[in-house]
Amino acid sequence: MTFPDVRELVPHSGSMLLIRRVLEHSEERTVCEIDPADSRLFFDAEGRVPAWVALEWMAQCAAARGGLYARASGEPPRAGMLLGTRRLELAVASFAAGDIVAVSVARVHAGAQMLSFAGEVRGAVGEVLAAARFNVYMIDNPEDS
Repeated sequence: MTFPDVRELVPHSGSMLLIRRVLEHSEERTVCEIDPADSRLFFDAEGRVPAWVALEWMAQCAAARGGLYARASGEPPRAGMLLGTRRLELAVASFAAGDIVAVSVARVHAGAQMLSFAGEVRGAVGEVLAAARFNVYMIDNPEDS
């Protein structure tokens, strides 16, 4: 299945758009492709991406998920704010540019404007490199925030 360009799904642009493309999407989960080279804004002194950036990758994959649902309803993507995480588990200290990883997210709770997700970042052989539960607040009118 072919999905729209992530620029049509996620309200990020330029160096803050960190996901490359949507790989899978179903009612249960959405999977996005990440190349840490696209996160050069966060490179450390050795040219690596600190592992904590994986939380933003998960949040952007969740935004792509929301963008796909909005598109299916004929609506524009909604803006959301990452509020934080209850649990962030990191199995690595950093990611190297060119290490293609997959990020998956599943919604675990939905309120009127608050959503909770479970996310994972997996390496090339399927090992879990990062995992988190995180909360997103949906913004009705981005100009008001």
